[in-house]
Amino acid sequence: MRHFLSSDDVTPAEQAVLIARAITMKNSSKTMSRVLEGSSVGLIFEKPSTRTRIAFETAVFELGGHPISLRAAELQLDRGETLEDTAQVLSGYLSAIVLRTFGQERLDALAETSSIPVVNALSDLEHPCQALADVMTVTECFEDLSKVTIAYLGDGNNVCHSLLLCGAKAGIGKIIVACPKGFEPIEPIVERAAAIGMETGCKIRVTNDPVKASTGANVLYTDVWTSMGQEEEKEVRRNVFGDYRVDFKTLERAAPDAVVMHCLPAHREEEISTEVMDGPRAVIWQQAANRLPAQKALMEWLVTLDGESRKDGRRVR
Repeated sequence: MRHFLSSDDVTPAEQAVLIARAITMKNSSKTMSRVLEGSSVGLIFEKPSTRTRIAFETAVFELGGHPISLRAAELQLDRGETLEDTAQVLSGYLSAIVLRTFGQERLDALAETSSIPVVNALSDLEHPCQALADVMTVTECFEDLSKVTIAYLGDGNNVCHSLLLCGAKAGIGKIIVACPKGFEPIEPIVERAAAIGMETGCKIRVTNDPVKASTGANVLYTDVWTSMGQEEEKEVRRNVFGDYRVDFKTLERAAPDAVVMHCLPAHREEEISTEVMDGPRAVIWQQAANRLPAQKALMEWLVTLDGESRKDGRRVR
């Protein structure tokens, strides 16, 4: 049995298989999988969600399973039941648990006592399902990933962390993260991505200069400046991040074949201009649509591994 709590929970080879499978699932109706036939998957959302929740519900349904969407207030978690106890109970009913939460430690606690796969649908530390769709999108746009430079402009947040890890595992040529001072991705993630890059050929760089980062880049990637739970910092962040906006001037500095990505939701005219977001170089909607096949491929892989590991006949695929 395997969990998917971080983009670092798969090897580069396993990630390549997942992304290839996602592309195949997206492009061919003959690849229909019913690996979750007769099974249920619990989807626990402690944070609001559009793409992640709908993509997971649809993915489970299309794989033949029954998605059960849950809020913490609907469970005994709000009345003091521990995540560890909840995990043991849910393991008796379900084939997998998907959790969107705050601290990464909540995912770790759930996975520690769960006997079924646990998936990170977003935490404050990482957003690995988003990163799978991101790299899938870049793979669709460029033939040779080793020649691609991704410039991520903005907050060194959970999306940035998973992009660094997932992109390094994919062998992206270069990932440059440009953030204001004090808003860089955390050092352990940067160091781990750089170590992976030593093996895959990906160069990792963090800078405070958005102009140098975006010049000649093949992919311009941005995210909101104020994430969930940071609302009180909105005005401060708006002032600090002003130079990191992706607009037409930013796009002009990029490579002639550059595409623009955003994990959504977007705050138009803050981190990205409407002109660019709705322009011909944006692959944002393709990126969003790819959340479904990426999460289908992930769920298929996890439950198949889980089924193969069970020898007592329970939920064997």
